[in-house]
Amino acid sequence: MLNVAVVGCGYWGPNLVRNFNSLNGCCVRAVCDIDKKRLKHMQSLYPKVQTVSDYDQLVEDSEIDAVVIATPVRYHYDMARKSLLANKHTFIEKPMASSVAECAELVKLQKERSLTLMLGHTFIYSSPVLKIKEIVDSKDLGEIQYISSRRLNLGLFQKDINVAWDLATHDISIILYIMKDAPTAVNCQGKAHITPNIEDVTNLTLNFPNGGFATIQSSWLDPNKIRQMTFVGDKRMLVYDDLEPIEKIKIYDKRVEVPPHYDTFAEFHYSYHYGDMYSPYLKHEEPLKTECQHFIDCIEAGTKPKSCGIEGLRVVQILEAANESLKLDGAKVDIDFQIPGVFTEAREPQLKVLSKATP
Repeated sequence: MLNVAVVGCGYWGPNLVRNFNSLNGCCVRAVCDIDKKRLKHMQSLYPKVQTVSDYDQLVEDSEIDAVVIATPVRYHYDMARKSLLANKHTFIEKPMASSVAECAELVKLQKERSLTLMLGHTFIYSSPVLKIKEIVDSKDLGEIQYISSRRLNLGLFQKDINVAWDLATHDISIILYIMKDAPTAVNCQGKAHITPNIEDVTNLTLNFPNGGFATIQSSWLDPNKIRQMTFVGDKRMLVYDDLEPIEKIKIYDKRVEVPPHYDTFAEFHYSYHYGDMYSPYLKHEEPLKTECQHFIDCIEAGTKPKSCGIEGLRVVQILEAANESLKLDGAKVDIDFQIPGVFTEAREPQLKVLSKATP
């Protein structure tokens, strides 16, 4: 039985406790928070779970095999570092840490100790995103020309990160998962209307080596909650609306065709193709439960998670470049994914395997 501890019982932590507690072969042994009212509430829901307010006490517990961190971003690095140094498999909610340097150190530490390090990029475990990747990989849309994403709502306002770090993290992780090439540069503009120096509205553009690009609009200051992504290919177009109850993905047989041969401008005519729309079947499962199960499976099998530490680091590299672009009023900032000791190694070391039979 794998013993898990969840740190942070605020907005998202209770969802992690609920899902890990429902898995076979896994036991939530303890929850940790500095708010004693939250701990009392969690104990009322899960009487058998220990409550701890001292994180150092938690990581020193030899009975705990894995630590799940769902705290504000400013605590991620210190907590994850202590967890890994204590030889605990570690799960960190997004984004991974506050800087590329912090992420790189966590990845190196995970490799040195052959532990499982996983990021909470929940959407890449969702049925719609898995289906989109399948569709894109099959070339059903043709070559992807651009991606447009909007993630808007009113709140929740954060105090330590801007809206791109909070909301665009989801879109970036989805785009990196679906697209084969990593972006080479980022442009980002935004404004802080409520909290000084913390942008609550941003527009971010990713440039890809093949000439494609993606735009990501994020806002905590919008009257409507919107969760929509559009993938435009040269054959078909796909719209993913995560707020749709049933038909979350719609594929449109639409495209613009340019005549292959013409001698004069008078002979040049765009051809607009309008075909049918269809919505593929999706199996409805809670992505968070799938993600939690994947973490447990990776620990037991010693395999690398889909949202491993390196993927978390890539997202933070893009966000850090976006912050630099914000300071330069939207100027393009190049992204160099080569970090010595992190991305230049030939292969990943074998992860530590925890047998299901381990008490």
